[in-house]
Amino acid sequence: MVAWKRLIRFVATDGKVYRGEPIISENQDLGKLAEDGTKLSAKLIKGDDIFSEDTVVTNEVLEVSKLLGPLAPTDVPIVKCVGLNYMKHIQEGGRTPPPYPSIFYKPNFAVADHGEDIPIPKISQENQLDYEGELCVVIGKTGKDIKEEDALSYVAGYTAGNDVSARTWQRDPKYAGGVPQWGFSKSFDKYAPLGPVLVSTSEIQNPGTLELKTLVNGEVRQHTNTDDLLFNVAKIIAFISQGTTLEKGTVIMTGTPSGVAMGMKPTPKYLHANDVVEVYISSIGTLKNKMHFI
Repeated sequence: MVAWKRLIRFVATDGKVYRGEPIISENQDLGKLAEDGTKLSAKLIKGDDIFSEDTVVTNEVLEVSKLLGPLAPTDVPIVKCVGLNYMKHIQEGGRTPPPYPSIFYKPNFAVADHGEDIPIPKISQENQLDYEGELCVVIGKTGKDIKEEDALSYVAGYTAGNDVSARTWQRDPKYAGGVPQWGFSKSFDKYAPLGPVLVSTSEIQNPGTLELKTLVNGEVRQHTNTDDLLFNVAKIIAFISQGTTLEKGTVIMTGTPSGVAMGMKPTPKYLHANDVVEVYISSIGTLKNKMHFI
């Protein structure tokens, strides 16, 4: 069990980056508070390892000048992602439910902060840029061959994420070949923004009962509950740790629900330059990022 209930990374008034426990009530949306300019403060967290029981939430209070994402790229050894994991999303894509979780990876360079502009390279821009709001799991201790009944004990906390995607490079046979190609199309730098806060398992004891909503420029595109997951968090952890070391700090993106741009008929509503994507998850808050074409 980690020492904190909610963890943030932030720039304080001295210009330095710290980790802290935000001083807010349980029902407040930290991302929205930061956006509205509400004065925020946090109790300083001390310790080299945020997942260690030796880490301490102190009584030293710092003012938050700028809210970042809860994890820096250096905190994350790898991002492991699950495709086709919401039943309605599977139906939306005209696919058959897979017998096991479909897994692909993003490098830690894909991790981006809450509020950070997402740089979209030229090869990922025209009529293909998509969003995928997702519940993300952060592993708190290293394990291998983890049993499903023990899986949640390996979780440090949960946050919101956006699996930014380039659909041409994922699905167009002229670019992706004969099968969907998930790795390259979803792994550009900053294509996994996370935030606004990392919430511990003491506060979210059942990750299968959360509301998830994705908005683009204020328009609701995705709206579901995590009870629509085909493979729940425990099943995912047990599956991906078979014969494979699941390292502390690993982020698991659990999949996206229906409502992605690619699935819209008759015309997909792909993202354009300066579009703003918000991913809201109950008990976590709102992750917000703008798409910046470079």
